[in-house]
Amino acid sequence: MNFLKLYYKVTMVNNCPLYKKGELLILSEKALTVPENKATCLILVREMTKLLFDHLGGTDAESEEELYSCSGCTGLIKFVCISESDAKKDGLIEDNQTLDAEGEALLGEIRDFPLIKAIPESELTRAVRCFRKEKLPADSRLILKGQSSLYLYLILSGELVVGDSSLAIATLGAGDICGEMSYLGNEVAGADVRTVTEVEVLSIAGDAFCRLIDRIPELQLFMAKVLVQRLSLSNASHFETFDACMSGWVREMPPAELFQIFHMHSKTGVLSLELPRGSAMVSFREGCVINAQYGEERNQFAIFSMLKEKEGRYTFTTGLTPEEMKAAEIGDFMGLLMEGIKRVDEAGEE
Repeated sequence: MNFLKLYYKVTMVNNCPLYKKGELLILSEKALTVPENKATCLILVREMTKLLFDHLGGTDAESEEELYSCSGCTGLIKFVCISESDAKKDGLIEDNQTLDAEGEALLGEIRDFPLIKAIPESELTRAVRCFRKEKLPADSRLILKGQSSLYLYLILSGELVVGDSSLAIATLGAGDICGEMSYLGNEVAGADVRTVTEVEVLSIAGDAFCRLIDRIPELQLFMAKVLVQRLSLSNASHFETFDACMSGWVREMPPAELFQIFHMHSKTGVLSLELPRGSAMVSFREGCVINAQYGEERNQFAIFSMLKEKEGRYTFTTGLTPEEMKAAEIGDFMGLLMEGIKRVDEAGEE
């Protein structure tokens, strides 16, 4: 006997304390299944029970998006009914079948790529199913600076160049990834990625990749290292020009890159910013953050808020007072940066 089972994907979140955008809710005649390690909201159970009764009563509850508010709670979520095959394609539910011949061949091709080697054997089948193959001709744009990029790409073959205007930052080939800066940060690309030759890539949606990261600590560590390496490479390419002017626009060099530059080059001085919510400042002593302020926020919370900004102007002034030279650091620099980027990424999902 076949039991009813409906799949609902969360498409919007507004201050919900439990669920995130992109997560799956499964409704059956017997139960409501929520994402792993999440509590079941009794208010949501009530709302979903109404959906179940509508469906069993012949009402088409699958044809349109519905907005559900959590009465007596702090927020609301919006979700839409999707098919089981779409849920599997998005990596939202397990598919216990083995890979087909094409999937096995693909896994054999990419098994030694650094990103794939970071994924435990038990998770490889699930991960491979989340990728989609794409081909691009030579001299085409894969990622455009300043535009949203919703995918992470793993390069199968060919050559690409990462650049900022006429400045070439890096060349990428088989086994390399790109697109990680935009989905880990503000979802806006900081540089162009252009194909030099015909290129074949594997793409994975940012929300699907985030779910893999949540499940796989080794993958989270790998991506943190990639982020730091890419920031360092990008910052080094900009540093000569930046050091000469020590001022510019946030849209051209976002806060994450600015902070990394001062840390990497052990700068001592004050970074002043004019941002959408007012003035901000960060004091560095030999690359370490010793003070930060943005509006009413101080220290690490000010840093976290600055990382969210995409517009504004900055100026750096060298030197600190004797008292500031003795001040304690507000926290480990890379710890602050990674926590801030994580918060920006989570806020973008809401």
